[in-house]
Order: sequence, then structure tokens, then C-alpha cells
Amino acid sequence: MKQPFTASSSSSSSSLIRKARLSPYLLTLLVFIVFVAILYGEDFMCLLGQLDPNPDRPATRTEKKWEKLPFSTGRTPEGCDLFSGRWVWDDSNRPLYEESECPYIQPQLTCQEHGRPEKDYQYWRWQPHGCDLPSFNATLMLETLRGKRMMFVGDSLNRGQYVSMVCLLHRLIPEDQKSMETFGSLTVFTAKEYNATIEFYWAPFLLESNSDDAVIHRVSDRIVRRGSINKHGKNWKGTDIIVFNTYLWQGSFEDETRDIIEVSPEDAYRMAMKSMLRWVRKNMNRKKTRVFFTSMSPTHQKSADWGGEPGHSCYNETTLVDNATYWGSDCKRSIMEVIGDEFSRSRFPITFLNITLLSNYRKDAHTSIYKKQWSPLTPEQIANPVSYADCVHWCLPGLQDTWNELLFAKLFYP
Repeated sequence: MKQPFTASSSSSSSSLIRKARLSPYLLTLLVFIVFVAILYGEDFMCLLGQLDPNPDRPATRTEKKWEKLPFSTGRTPEGCDLFSGRWVWDDSNRPLYEESECPYIQPQLTCQEHGRPEKDYQYWRWQPHGCDLPSFNATLMLETLRGKRMMFVGDSLNRGQYVSMVCLLHRLIPEDQKSMETFGSLTVFTAKEYNATIEFYWAPFLLESNSDDAVIHRVSDRIVRRGSINKHGKNWKGTDIIVFNTYLWQGSFEDETRDIIEVSPEDAYRMAMKSMLRWVRKNMNRKKTRVFFTSMSPTHQKSADWGGEPGHSCYNETTLVDNATYWGSDCKRSIMEVIGDEFSRSRFPITFLNITLLSNYRKDAHTSIYKKQWSPLTPEQIANPVSYADCVHWCLPGLQDTWNELLFAKLFYP
């Protein structure tokens, strides 16, 4: 039976409360708790996020779709998935620039200069289902970059996207007001009158690896050092817009004791994603900066994947894959799942550029044999072009300009 409230019980309770308030031990404990909460509050929140009983649920902060992201001027219409669509022929508005007009394209990507006989790959435009992709506005992009740093970080595919961005912008800048310089792993395009830089940093695995030399990085056994992102990350600090990529994970990890540990591509990718997200959380300002991540770029090494003749590749391919559900055997869905899982836990908003499916259709757009060959071809290679056709990288202008149109759209209309 519930006891009635009486004056004597109230008096007794008040006495206990007063004694508790006067306890120096309790006061010291409270001060200590407040101090620790202030000092390590962010780490506690991160830990609590990791202990979420429903880890597949996106973090609370990323669920606030109404939150205005830096640089955004509007929103993509509700229900519009810019990454789901089809390729349409548009020889009136494509290409967005001419290969000969952009002196910054590396000879590995200048397909016309190296003898490609047709230009059809340049005339395709990406058309999302049920909505339109905003037109790339070079003036708006440059004005937005005024006084700022934009950086692409990753491998040679991200370097291709970086060069595409420079080609899309450089025509608006007078010749004496722009320059491009390389300092080891860092390449910097400077727009002087805008006090802006667009940069590329070579870090193919994001973490420290034996492939970190920007020129000589072809090694048979790739080794990556666990927990070493600050080796490169110190060069990324101070950026306003950063675009990451990494995919070609084949190799081993070196742990803190310098033991070599073989890991699966999925586990390696997860380690890199965790390190990247931790670095972003500690070094980027969510109120002033934007972070993008570009998904895996497909290769087209096996023509049997799209119903072609076995033993062939992208060599001599001039048409698109016409199967809307096509997914190449080289693209690991498990890697996409790792990305989704890790990004869903992130307390920092990451804009995901899902270019994999739309690029999967573009078996026609690779550099193939139409590029600078760094070593003389053997008679056997010359007799069999499939043996040396590059079905990894993309001609410019071409597909990677679309990647930057999507980046532009997500920067201003997330």
C-alpha cells in the first residue's frame, strides 16, 4: 500500500538531500564528470554510435535531410535519383570541350591524338529517369571556388576526373592567370585571379602503401600500412571541397608490429573507409566544407560479360552495353555494401557519387590502345591488340565529364 505523504517524511528527505549536496566527494565526482564530458564528448558520441543496437540505420545527423549543406543553393527534386537513368545521343551539346583545347590532359587519355578513328564516345549524355541533370556551369563553379581549395584524392581514375574538372573550367581563365605544377604526389592547378586551386593528391589506397610513388607505382605485391592515413592526410588539411576514391584493392596489410597480414578486398576496403571517415571527422568542418566519395569505376576486360565474343575486351568496342541490368564481373557488389555500411554510420555528411552503374554501360569509352605506351610494344602485342588494350582508364573528353556533372549537381543541389 502506497504510504501517504507526511510532513515528517518530507523533512527526512530534505535532510538527506541537504547532506548529499554538502558531500565534498559527490561535488568532486560531479565536477570530474562534467570535465570529462566536455573534453571527450565527441569521442563518447562516436563510441555510442558504434554501440548502436541497429548499426545499419543511418546516423541521426545524416537523417536530417533538411540540413543545408555548405555550397548548396537548392535541392534535387524529391524522388529524383540522378544516378539511375540512360545514355542518350546528343551531338548538339557534346562534347563539353575539345581534346585539342585542353593542354592538361595526360597522353594516357588523349585518344584522338593517339589514333582513335571515331569520336562517337564523346557524344553521349546521361539522362536520369524522371528528371534532368543540371547543366555544368563553369562560371558558377569558379566563383564558388574563389579563395578556396578543391582536392581530388586517390588513384589514376580520380586523377582522370581531376583533369576533366580542370578542362571544364580552364577556358574561362586567361592564359597568364592559370598554371599547373606537380610536387611529388601533389598536382596543383591554380586560377590566380580567383585565388583558387584545384588539386590532385596521389594516394591510391588512401593509407600509406608501397604504391605511393606518383610515377613508379606498379608493384606485384601491394602492401598497405594499417592506420597510416595521416601520412597523406596532413597534405589534405585546409581543403574546402575534397573528393576521395579508391578501389583496386589487391594486396596485404602491414600492422603495427610490421607483420604482413593477408586480407580480403572487403576487409581492406573497410579498413580504408574507417580510416578515411575518422580523418574527415577530425579534420573537416561540417559547416564550411564538403566531402565526396566516388564509387568504383568498372573495367571491361571480359567481353563475355556483355555477350561478346569470348577472349575479347573493350578493344574495338564503339557501342554501349544495351542491357539495363548489366553488372560487370569485375565490380564487386560486396564492396558497394561495405561503402553503404560504413557511410551509414558516419557522423559527418559524405556525398556519395555512385558512378558505377552508369559507367558499366560504357564499354566504348575506354582508352583501349589509343594512348601513350610507356614501353615499346612487342611483336606479339602488336599482333594481338587485346593483350595490351587499356580497359580501365577513360578517354577525355568523355565519360568522366559526366562524373563531374554529377559532382556539380550534388555540390549545389544535394
